[in-house]
Amino acid sequence: MEYLDFELPIKELEDQLDKCQIIGQESNVDVTDTCKQIEKKLEETKKKIYKNLTAWQRVQLSRHPNRPYTMDYVRALCGETFLELFGDRAFKDDKAMIGGLGKIGDKSFMIIGQQKGYNTKTRQYRNFGMANPEGYRKALRLMKMAEKFNIPVVSFIDTPGAYPGLEAEERGQGEAIARNIFEMIRLKVPVIAIIVGEGASGGALGIGVGDKVYMMENTWYSVISPESCSSILWKSWDYKEQAAEALKLTSTDMKKQKLVDDVIPEPLGGAHFDRETAFKNVQEYILKGYDELKDLSTEKLIAKRMDKYSKMGEFKE
Repeated sequence: MEYLDFELPIKELEDQLDKCQIIGQESNVDVTDTCKQIEKKLEETKKKIYKNLTAWQRVQLSRHPNRPYTMDYVRALCGETFLELFGDRAFKDDKAMIGGLGKIGDKSFMIIGQQKGYNTKTRQYRNFGMANPEGYRKALRLMKMAEKFNIPVVSFIDTPGAYPGLEAEERGQGEAIARNIFEMIRLKVPVIAIIVGEGASGGALGIGVGDKVYMMENTWYSVISPESCSSILWKSWDYKEQAAEALKLTSTDMKKQKLVDDVIPEPLGGAHFDRETAFKNVQEYILKGYDELKDLSTEKLIAKRMDKYSKMGEFKE
């Protein structure tokens, strides 16, 4: 397990607990009471740290290398029923964007999402979760296929942004994202979007327009990353923590501003500490969201979705 800077007190206590247990196993000394005291202090320390996280610390948790990625959720929720589909039928298959058919519970869904890598080799293969235009066009192709066969769509968002390279711009990155937003607003089937990690800029919006938009507790959703915001405003990354607070990018902030529908709770310490509970919570929200949408007529579904996004950004002075 890798630890973030603010998690080091937890690491120290866990190391102490391990040493205490080893002493008990290798000697005749009774260390039961000592181990219990360390366990109690460890639990108290975890609660104190994770119940008082700053915006920047939540950004760090969303990027934790042990955190489950999109394919982890797909495998856990769909098992052997997931059938991956490839290509945008125009240029090539984008490995940063995955998609396919799968069953969650007893209901079939078209599942799309950004996928990051687990090590240097797979991160390069997945382009660090940053999709090119062909990735967004693949996602749109699959969503239109789902519409044709009346299959609801589930979108898993986890990206530091759309790929900003010259070749991506040459192939129409901005147009591809804008086209997805335009088409998703009027898609004739229910769309459920979940931010499971990073939700940055147009890279997230390109598959993020949904009837239900959920954020996991330790994720962020913003037009720009704290580091980029800091570099623009202060010409340095040193103010990234201040930028994170100012951007109001946490799940709590987004729910308060009515930009997402709900926050999916995570196990203490984050989704990577107890993956099974995280998977169970996500499945529960997907099925609950679908149950609320399945009986709406096509006209009502689209009207509600358009009304929802039209109201965003309204305010009174």
